[in-house]
Amino acid sequence: MTPLTPQPDPQAGAAVKAADRAHVFHSWSAQGLIDPLAVAGAEGAYFWDYDGNRYLDFTSGLVYTNIGYQHPKVVAAIQEQAGKLATFAPAFAVDVRSEAARLIAERTPGDLDKVFFTNGGAEAVENAIRMARLHTGRTKVLSAYRSYHGATSTAINLTGDPRRWASDTASSGVVHFWGPFAYRSPFYAADEAQECERALAHLEDTIAFEGPGTIAAIILETVPGTAGIMVPPPGYLAGVRELCDRHGIVFVLDEVMAGFGRTGAWFAADHFGVVPDLLTFAKGVNSGYVPLGGVAISGEIAATFDKRPYPGGLTYSGHPLACAAAVATIQAMEEEKVVEQAARLGEHVLGPGLRELAERHPSVGEVRGLGAFWALDLVRDRETREPLVPYNAAGEANAPMAAFAAACKKNGLWPFVNMNRTHAVPACNITEAEAKEGLAALDAALSVADEHTTG
Repeated sequence: MTPLTPQPDPQAGAAVKAADRAHVFHSWSAQGLIDPLAVAGAEGAYFWDYDGNRYLDFTSGLVYTNIGYQHPKVVAAIQEQAGKLATFAPAFAVDVRSEAARLIAERTPGDLDKVFFTNGGAEAVENAIRMARLHTGRTKVLSAYRSYHGATSTAINLTGDPRRWASDTASSGVVHFWGPFAYRSPFYAADEAQECERALAHLEDTIAFEGPGTIAAIILETVPGTAGIMVPPPGYLAGVRELCDRHGIVFVLDEVMAGFGRTGAWFAADHFGVVPDLLTFAKGVNSGYVPLGGVAISGEIAATFDKRPYPGGLTYSGHPLACAAAVATIQAMEEEKVVEQAARLGEHVLGPGLRELAERHPSVGEVRGLGAFWALDLVRDRETREPLVPYNAAGEANAPMAAFAAACKKNGLWPFVNMNRTHAVPACNITEAEAKEGLAALDAALSVADEHTTG
């Protein structure tokens, strides 16, 4: 579908931006240093501003519009639900809520057949950890340094990246460890097999020194997202599962970003044949059309609360509009084979295309990913693997990545840029032609990154 681009209306755009600057407090930002783009509309894989500039969105919003913007079936479902029952309290059985839970449970791995609904991913993580602690009677939770789990109290402490620092109390019962990442191995591994073996040995040592009987849960992003899309080596997640089983630790997989088709499977866990005890989701469950997240719960953990009340809840848990959007999204993904499309994109278009770019551009150190979930690790020097910008760079130190991002936008591509990486994370149902358009824009922008290499 060719998205419509309305006629430019700079005056309307200026009014939108003025109201934003006067009243909207933006997340993760120094308010006086930002200049948000005023968006006039969006459709499919594109959005546009009031000046008539159209962008191919290689960010999927915040990696959540898995079926693109303004999917007609989902929009219609929300409209229909609003006319039927716009909202209702979570303590009641509501048809659309039950149907959303059923469709999700049908697709989650193993016996994760009960669903606790939240408003988003961070709340899903909060409740998953609460369930694990109550189920085990233990307090500590282990999570990886290269991770992001959300911005609420527990979730931000579980997070490994620098967004944690300002809110980390160091008293939340969280212990961080190193997960596998062969390209920048903390274990000096020679290959993926050795990285897997050493990462599991490190985790086993961490468990031993922390005291297995004190650890309620280990939480991992199945494929870490914002931290760099590092696909775990074969055997790693199965090894973590075995360690959890051996010590009575609850295994939580965070699929907020990787779930619902993003990796070319309904859930990333499907690629590895691993079933967690709890699985968190959000984002792609309804492409973010109405906020929704949740926890898929194993039979054993659900049984903990058969006679014992679960001490948690949310006013808008399983909101009918959000659940209607989820039902329509899952049905559309099934009918239109969106999961299969994401897998094909990864195997035949994005993966090969990005690797071809790496051959031509000395700034590309590594290409990694699955489905519609890819990262380019940008470097100054391929031999030393020195990142193009330092860890958590800002201001002048981040100038090379800022120049790269500006070049993308100049070429009509809205990029996902984090630290020294750019992620290729378009809608899972993007066409081959649209994907190639994005790759061409990346090709041009990487020439700007190349100017900052030493090779």
